Amino acid sequence: MTLTIQFYTLLAMIGMGSCFGAALDTYNRFLKRTKRRAWFVFLNDFLFWIVQGLIIFYVLFLINEGEFRFYLFLALLCGFSAYQALLKKSYHKILEAFITSVIATAKFMRKSFHLLIYQPIKWLVTGIVFLIFGIGKVLFSIVKWIIRLIFITLKVILRPFFWIFLYFWNKLPNAVTKNVGKFYNEITGIFIKMKKFIKVIVVKWRNKKI
Repeated sequence: MTLTIQFYTLLAMIGMGSCFGAALDTYNRFLKRTKRRAWFVFLNDFLFWIVQGLIIFYVLFLINEGEFRFYLFLALLCGFSAYQALLKKSYHKILEAFITSVIATAKFMRKSFHLLIYQPIKWLVTGIVFLIFGIGKVLFSIVKWIIRLIFITLKVILRPFFWIFLYFWNKLPNAVTKNVGKFYNEITGIFIKMKKFIKVIVVKWRNKKI
């Protein structure tokens, strides 16, 4: 290994040590150990150290084909110590400022979405629904009024024919009127039985469906 490669490897390990310190502080900031269960903390710690080891090995592999020596370990410690002594406070301030800005941006986007998209769509849909129900109610009232008018008109038109029918009906012999009445009652009874039968079938079908 040439001196140039060794120098760059040392610089890389010092930088990795500082990056590891920043990553550790970031990890602890978001983990919040006191609020987590022990198994959750253990699992996250295990994964964190695995990831950090893989990153260090990957950097070493890129620089000197993965060869790790004792002085490189010392370089990592020096980088970590330099971070703790010189950069930790500044990094914490930058990290907190970044977190605060992200939270503020997220809140602003949520409020903007609520005010500019959700609320207009909500009021638009509500207005359309009320409009449809209002139009339906008006149309139903108009149809109801037209049907009532038609029934009244038919009643007025057919009343003379009803009187004429009653006049001739009263002139018919009693035997004829009795037979007609009996036939009418039989037809009415058949329709009532059919209605009851249909109701029984519908009730059984509903019970099976439930």
